[in-house]
Amino acid sequence: MIRHLARARVLCLASGIAGILCGCVNLAPSYERPALPVAAAYPALGDGGTPAPRQSAPIPAEASLAHVDWRTFFLDARLAQVIALALANNRDLRVAVLDIAKARAQYQIQAAATWPTVSASQTGSSTLTPADLSQTGARGIVREDSASVGISAYELDLFGRVRNLKAEALEQYLATDAARRSTQISLIAEVAGDYLTYAADCERLALARATLKSDTDSLDLTLRLFAHGETSQLSVREAETSVASARVSIATYITQIAEDRNALTLVVGAPISPELLPEAMPDSVNAMGELPEGLPSLLLTDRPDIIEAEHQLKSDTASIGAARAAFFPRITLTASGGTESASLSNLFRNGSQTWNFAPAVSVPIFDGGVNRANLEVAKINREIDVANYEKAIQSAFREVADALADRGTLDERLRAQNDLVEASTDSYRLSEARFRRGIDSYLTVLDAQRTLYAAQQNLISTRLAHVFNAVTLYKVLGGGASGIDPGESSGPAQSGAAQSSKASAKG
Repeated sequence: MIRHLARARVLCLASGIAGILCGCVNLAPSYERPALPVAAAYPALGDGGTPAPRQSAPIPAEASLAHVDWRTFFLDARLAQVIALALANNRDLRVAVLDIAKARAQYQIQAAATWPTVSASQTGSSTLTPADLSQTGARGIVREDSASVGISAYELDLFGRVRNLKAEALEQYLATDAARRSTQISLIAEVAGDYLTYAADCERLALARATLKSDTDSLDLTLRLFAHGETSQLSVREAETSVASARVSIATYITQIAEDRNALTLVVGAPISPELLPEAMPDSVNAMGELPEGLPSLLLTDRPDIIEAEHQLKSDTASIGAARAAFFPRITLTASGGTESASLSNLFRNGSQTWNFAPAVSVPIFDGGVNRANLEVAKINREIDVANYEKAIQSAFREVADALADRGTLDERLRAQNDLVEASTDSYRLSEARFRRGIDSYLTVLDAQRTLYAAQQNLISTRLAHVFNAVTLYKVLGGGASGIDPGESSGPAQSGAAQSSKASAKG
């Protein structure tokens, strides 16, 4: 029995040593995704904030917009062309793409450290030795030529320090790629928002011009009535006030439209053809159907900004592993082999071979607490990023809940605003008819006209909110970033990154 136990211990020890020599030791803690610090489901639409029960039926495809191509989502042809123009020219997106290329290069640099660096060299030297320093007592020239191939200071990654640094760089690269996708989604939503705002202001300008024409006609009528003594000069002044007010509105909206176009040009990053600019708001800009009640909050994990925060957490996990490995010995190998000869012609003849092998072991004994402090910093960074991840989840949950709450009442608000415009139109028509018959003063007409104008303005704003709500949902639900994608990674680093990501999570 004792012999069997001793043999088992020897086998275990041998297995442990073999595992170390094979580089299987990884001191990084196991990664676990933090629990979502929000409700399991979003509040039901328009129910006052009470979370709806989770549905057992699968969520329709339109609910997870993270996998919907933006060109499929946005139906307006001109808007789609403007978005494509922005994706090709926007400078913020271009910087985000360059950040990906930079992070990919940094990952490749760190990944190269897992392989030995092999270099070849050829040297030759000639030395003149004075007679009094020569062993033969005669002045002479000593020549030496050598050629060698070797590796320099290659670290045996027994405790996973180099692999964890590689995993850290990989997660930083993947986080940068997620940040680029988040930038692209925000850009698409911003372009759509500026496009719709421009269209709404065009409608407001058209309404102001129509109001000016109506006010001008009313002023002409009032002047004729005043000329026949059928109304007072006060009514004339009130009519002139309405005309002046409409002229001010027209000038204001002309300026606003110019500013809207400037803002759209800036976000697009290139001049926009007038044919692509809208004259009025479309009734709908998207193909999104009705969303089911009780959407699961797990959909948040499809958002690129949440993915970015999670990759940062994985990077911190790998950083802890690298900091822990600093407490253990580091073994480096330096070796070379080649030939040496006193003459170049004999450099590659038999007997000129030479080699050098210089392993080195560095054992941390006393560093003033630097390694312990580095490990503490790595752990604190991870706690900070856990809090940032949870805050990002909570902020995203609120954005989606707000958009869903808005969507739940927009249809009713739009119907009510249409009814208000219709009633205000009738009121204005009746008050104008009573004024022409001399029953009421022009002040009643003016009040009715102002009420109608405000109702029409609010209708435009409500319609803008209605179409823009779909854009907001596209953004907050992590809208699809496929289609024109200038930041799409290619090459061997991409496939290797995906595989290494799984390995880093396991480590």
